[in-house]
Amino acid sequence: MDDVTTDLLIIGAGPTGLYAAYYAGFRGMSVAVVDSLPELGGQITAMYPEKAILDVAGFPSIKGRDLVEGLVAQAATAEPTYLLDRTATALEHGEDQVVVTLDDGTTVTARAVLITSGIGKFSPRPLPAGEGWVGRGMEFFVPSFAPYAGKDVVIVGGGDSAFDWAQHLEPVASTVTLVHRREAFRAHERTVAEVQASSVEIITSAQVTELRGDAHLEEVEITVDGHEPRVVPAQALVAALGFIADLGAIQRWGLVTEKRHVVVDSAMRTNLPRVFAAGDITDYPGKVRLIAVGFGEAATAVNNAAVVLDPSAHVFPGHSSEG
Repeated sequence: MDDVTTDLLIIGAGPTGLYAAYYAGFRGMSVAVVDSLPELGGQITAMYPEKAILDVAGFPSIKGRDLVEGLVAQAATAEPTYLLDRTATALEHGEDQVVVTLDDGTTVTARAVLITSGIGKFSPRPLPAGEGWVGRGMEFFVPSFAPYAGKDVVIVGGGDSAFDWAQHLEPVASTVTLVHRREAFRAHERTVAEVQASSVEIITSAQVTELRGDAHLEEVEITVDGHEPRVVPAQALVAALGFIADLGAIQRWGLVTEKRHVVVDSAMRTNLPRVFAAGDITDYPGKVRLIAVGFGEAATAVNNAAVVLDPSAHVFPGHSSEG
């Protein structure tokens, strides 16, 4: 890959990064986007393409894959250079520019950088009883519901992912059993209530202690605290136990971070010159981690970067409806 020179380099091709790419084009910037995943859309494409997303303005409900498709089409107006399946490893400042090196040796020289890499690289938390079962009935993500049709499904976890998948698989699967090690849940109250009112069996204060089967999963042993183990039929198990996030090389760039998040000010500026951040990776007082918030932060970051690139420019770009 030839080295790249651009006005704005966006690190992260999730929803926030894709919207930032569109907005950079709207402000007249050339833009390049790098992401460690091989496809656009970040976590949504990798893990939740079928999930109904409810917090995007103007859409009462939109599937993850449809949201990404719209964002990609919108970003295309900026004619971005995509550098996928590559990771930013080093960042150095030059005079009036930032040079970012990727893991394949490509260098990107940019007049400003916007970090929108979400939680960074992520790997699923393992299910202790599930060692050796990935691909034999156990998965960490549900990119498509069709493979679960007519199956007995066990979902392990108590967060949003666990309940979202339980809700979506309930009308597709033969049975759905949700197992959580605590009585309380971390998922959205509305989703919890809807799952509780469905045919999903919820077992709390419990753990999956054994997976059984020959070539493929056939049944799961569930142990409730203080009780004898119970065995349920299961041809599929989803371990929705969350993720181990790793900001990777970003942590070595000299950025001020707080609990694996990059600290920014109200203009989305980091402590490094010409380096901005937006979306789930950012932290500031009152931060709310929603896609809708990431969109606003992307616009704020790009508009403030525009002034860095051209001091005679205005932060406020005028309304896009003005043409």
